[in-house]
Amino acid sequence: MISGALQSGLGGIQEGMRRMEKAAGEIARAAQPTNAENPEQKSGDLAEPLVELKLYENNVKASAKVVKTADEVLGTLLDIKA
Repeated sequence: MISGALQSGLGGIQEGMRRMEKAAGEIARAAQPTNAENPEQKSGDLAEPLVELKLYENNVKASAKVVKTADEVLGTLLDIKA
């Protein structure tokens, strides 16, 4: 049960970090100037990647809390067993 919570938390952290990296890349690309050779190519909209970045930041924080809680439960169980 505790190992499942740890795995879930760690998986959530990894997935959140991966998606944060993707959103950050989209923000970086959107901040670049438009292509002079192709004036129809516009800089991207920043709203969606910024919202996604914040969303996945919160996901990582929540997953970290899951890991912390599982660690505390495991510590309590070891204290009781000792």
